[in-house]
Amino acid sequence: MPKFIVDCLRYLWAAPNTVLGLLFASLLMLTGARMRQVAGVLEVSGGWLASRLARYSGFAAITFGHVVLGYSAHALQQLRVHEHTHVRQAECWGLFFIPAYLLAGLWQLLRGRHVYHDHPFEKAAVAAECRHFKRLPQAVITNGQ
Repeated sequence: MPKFIVDCLRYLWAAPNTVLGLLFASLLMLTGARMRQVAGVLEVSGGWLASRLARYSGFAAITFGHVVLGYSAHALQQLRVHEHTHVRQAECWGLFFIPAYLLAGLWQLLRGRHVYHDHPFEKAAVAAECRHFKRLPQAVITNGQ
């Protein structure tokens, strides 16, 4: 199958998540955020609302389909590999990504594990970062003793 067709299918399958991301991005843009396109992903950062949300939620960035929202351009640069891994996950899971992500977090919680650090989608994103930067994940360093 031609690459163009495959790319279109990936974007279409992730589109429900991307639409949600575009809605949130619009809110950030109204409060002074800036956007740029990086490797087929719309990255939106900055603005009053993003800094408020980061302060109160603790999140530096979040991904919805092909849209990554971050509190600053610097944060998005630092987290690009991690967040773009979530973009690839959204391309695989399509409209099921957000429910699957939430259910996987709930499953960790019900098992007495950490909702974020033991989350399989997050572990995969951290592993991608580690491969990219050629370092061991902190969990391997601390648990591997």
